[in-house]
Amino acid sequence: MEQFLEDYSLDRRHSLSRKWDRLEEQFGNANLLPLWVADMDFKVSKAITAAIEERVAHGVYGYPYVSQEYLHAFKQWMYNRFGVSIQEEWLRYTSGVVQALYHLVNTFTRQGDAVMIFPPVYYPFFNAIRDTKRQLVTVNLVESKTTFQLDFEQIKTAIKAQNVKMIIHCSPHNPAGRVWTADEQLQLLDLCQKYGVILISDEIHQDFVYEPHKQYAMLQADHPYAHKGVVALTAASKTFNIAGLTHSIVMIPNESMREQYDNYLTTIGQSAVNLIGVIATQAAFEHGEDWLSQVLSVIEYNYHFIKTELNRALPAVKVFDLQGTYLLLVDLNPILNGRDCKTYIQDQCGLAIDFGEWFGEEYKGYIRINLATHPKNIQQAIKNMINHA
Repeated sequence: MEQFLEDYSLDRRHSLSRKWDRLEEQFGNANLLPLWVADMDFKVSKAITAAIEERVAHGVYGYPYVSQEYLHAFKQWMYNRFGVSIQEEWLRYTSGVVQALYHLVNTFTRQGDAVMIFPPVYYPFFNAIRDTKRQLVTVNLVESKTTFQLDFEQIKTAIKAQNVKMIIHCSPHNPAGRVWTADEQLQLLDLCQKYGVILISDEIHQDFVYEPHKQYAMLQADHPYAHKGVVALTAASKTFNIAGLTHSIVMIPNESMREQYDNYLTTIGQSAVNLIGVIATQAAFEHGEDWLSQVLSVIEYNYHFIKTELNRALPAVKVFDLQGTYLLLVDLNPILNGRDCKTYIQDQCGLAIDFGEWFGEEYKGYIRINLATHPKNIQQAIKNMINHA
């Protein structure tokens, strides 16, 4: 791990980094330690850099396309890691998973239709529903000890009562850190099939899963609805820290749904894929596995450090299990003692962190910590939290 940190860790200040350089705009204080936006404080793998440099040396950036070599790399990645046999005709591309969510909501629902999500959840899910004038339906995850569960009875009840047309599902779940089991995924597919609900599965964090947990991709499922009513989303952007290259993948096995999606896109204007994003994504899937394994080691180290130190010094704080993602949910309510969470975390501890209410109004006093950073940043953050508790 030490060699990886020496080779790939860097100071991101003054690099057009939203995470590091926009603190004044977001938090009103430029002198905070940023552990918020979900990107990493590590250079990309050398294979990605080499592929981009080769293209830069070529010197032409005209309209690109997705090559067979790219498709082979992506297919191999999905099959080797998740057992998903991708068909080329399933694939569509967008500049990001969030953009895809808006496209999918507009394609498969109408204004006023009910769309369900499971808070606490990634806040653009809320935006994609509200901004498109759909009816937001929430079924909160059930908090149990240091993890969360899906409430299938409440999901079923809400689907029936609200006539839900679509569910947007985060797998693995951000920020709860859950990696859903095969049984949970199949139960959700059963409900969607029974009530004719389209299931959008955001699987952008699929490569951040820690033993003994295993990612069970929706398109892997041995279930008749998996290829009938599911759209899965992913990208190399989270896994390989290339979100700024704006390239994501939409997987639609159902031919009729693909036609609907394509028809919708014609109404808003088509655009080509991002050339550098495609090149970086192919290089990532072809050569990025060793780099990723080292990143995972750093994330696990940071997680266990936080859990150990907070359990020792602040045992009342609830540190949720990190089964997947690199985003750790922590419940600070037991130690706030009437303080506002912002006062404690931001003003006293000097940290820029995603606050729980961003993921659902019931989660005030919770925070989400980005673990994809140098351990010294995590150590400083936890020291500050303990000293100001």
